[in-house]
Amino acid sequence: MKLMTATEASRNFASLLDAAEHGETIVITRAGRRLAQIGPASAGNGAALNDVLATLATDDEFSADVSATRELLTDEMTATWPDA
Repeated sequence: MKLMTATEASRNFASLLDAAEHGETIVITRAGRRLAQIGPASAGNGAALNDVLATLATDDEFSADVSATRELLTDEMTATWPDA
């Protein structure tokens, strides 16, 4: 784990991101105190989002509001932009 001051991190942000991309974790300090930690992001495939969405209850009122709003739209409102 590498330590870097906030000023160094600001001045060398691209190299900081390069280090994180290559698996390194960098601790950012300010006035000698640990302020933040930057490291590689975990790879996600949407499974966690699907798990959360599966636990949420559907909102029938919201669904009805969306349907009612769609019915108010005219063909002119939903037409695509004309070619320039």
